[in-house]
Amino acid sequence: MSTRRIAAEAGLSPSTVSLALRNSPKIPAATKQRIRKIAQRLGYRPDGKLTELMSHLRLTRTRPREACFGVVSLYPDARPWTRSLHLSRIYAGMVARAEALGYRLEPFWLREPGMTPRRMRGILDARGIEGLLCFGSREFSDEWPAELDRSAVVTQGLSIQTPLHRIVSHDYHDLWRALDRVHALGYRRPGLILGDYEEIRSAHAYLSGYLGWSHLVLGSPAAIPVLHLDRVEEPPVAAWLAQHRPDVVIFVHHYDALPGFETLLKRQRLRLPEDLGVVVISQNLAGTHFSGLQENQPLIGAWAVELLVSRIMNRDFGLPAHPRIELVERQWIEGRTLRAQPAARARPSVTVRKNAAGKSGGA
Repeated sequence: MSTRRIAAEAGLSPSTVSLALRNSPKIPAATKQRIRKIAQRLGYRPDGKLTELMSHLRLTRTRPREACFGVVSLYPDARPWTRSLHLSRIYAGMVARAEALGYRLEPFWLREPGMTPRRMRGILDARGIEGLLCFGSREFSDEWPAELDRSAVVTQGLSIQTPLHRIVSHDYHDLWRALDRVHALGYRRPGLILGDYEEIRSAHAYLSGYLGWSHLVLGSPAAIPVLHLDRVEEPPVAAWLAQHRPDVVIFVHHYDALPGFETLLKRQRLRLPEDLGVVVISQNLAGTHFSGLQENQPLIGAWAVELLVSRIMNRDFGLPAHPRIELVERQWIEGRTLRAQPAARARPSVTVRKNAAGKSGGA
């Protein structure tokens, strides 16, 4: 069954039928639907090998005009990756994979003075840019502009509420991995310190993972309540340690908070891992001695590019009815804050002392 027979049945040219079957935005939606119905009735099935070859030939033929992806910033900064170590590593992964596949990246700042979604749409159309990469948004509840819904779009993270294809760190599974690891070492009273920002950006995956793991592995709800923190402050952490006496802490927070957390533990005169085990889950653990899980930003960036290329090859433009979400596991960093636990080792108590100013300090 060839496209020529479908074209004759539909009263259209073979090129129009070919474009419609490839879901080209150049063909009206009603025409594409009519052609698909005719193709289905006639028993049309595409030749996979031929489709692959033609996609390659079309891509090669149009490469000078289309070999560019836009990188859209919804942040207050035009290039947020220049101000964030986390985003800079994702961007580096994007650039490396895009260059390997023959594309270049061009930044676009949606919040640039004078820029509107409609104007950006015109710029993208004029430059033949069909694919857009996005870093998400600082505001978790932001929406993707409706004027840009004709592009193929891939974002990273869970911010932006509009259904989009996205690459996401596997927060839920990573929390389980950390708990399984400390349990295998003999720790039996894991406590979770969870940053408010991380809790929101993970869509509560860390909290769900901790409670679910405790129920299934320990056989009961979590014995130690989760300590939620916006900023790492000594009084609530010291009081929580003294009251609940965890033998290991899973610390989930922004990497900028790690120096302060380390100083806090030293002030409490806690030896790691002798008195307390610590696992950190964060964007970056470089330069610390913490054991834990660090985000694989280069892979997040590379996968974003690969997913975008696949969507363009499949002519998957516009807001997806069924978004694809790919999950990236973090990398385990073998630090110096965990050790195997003796089977019958008594844990030292953790007390809180008051200094002259009435603030909590180590005992």
